[in-house]
Amino acid sequence: MKRIAFLVGLVVLVFAVSIWAQTQAPKPDPELKKLDIMVGHWTYEGEYKAGPGGPNGKAKGEDRIQWILGGFFLQDQEIETGALGDARMAVLFAYDPVKKNIVISGLMNDGGPVSGIVEISGETITLDGKVVLGGKESLLRNTYVVAADRMSMTQKVEMSADGKTWTPFFDALYTKVKPAPKK
Repeated sequence: MKRIAFLVGLVVLVFAVSIWAQTQAPKPDPELKKLDIMVGHWTYEGEYKAGPGGPNGKAKGEDRIQWILGGFFLQDQEIETGALGDARMAVLFAYDPVKKNIVISGLMNDGGPVSGIVEISGETITLDGKVVLGGKESLLRNTYVVAADRMSMTQKVEMSADGKTWTPFFDALYTKVKPAPKK
């Protein structure tokens, strides 16, 4: 009889712990969820400015931004053709619970890494970080402003060698594609 009581008690304990664990499951930080305004399939047209990053010229591309791994990360995959040739880039946005900020980490098809910190203020998203283009590291300031209807956004990218003097690098207009084309 004691064995049955022990087994019943054990089953009840396992069941209670299981319910507690489900209610205590980790959730993505609410700050990261503010990036939801960027989620979607976008096309864009833009222009590079002549300078340390390369020549002047037009570019167009496609950007797919989606939540992955239970909403703990935002994945951005970009394809571009234009003044700097064909380019591909993959970036992850994540919340850093130690530093209490949003960070990005990415790679470009020329092997160059991208890293930085994200700040969000309403519909304005600013990425401050570093990028390696053509084997040279530069500081990067990338500002997106999302329209109220979330169907378009502008992008302004500036570069700096020293963090004091910023040079315009790229401006673009993004348009959300509805529905996303099948591939």
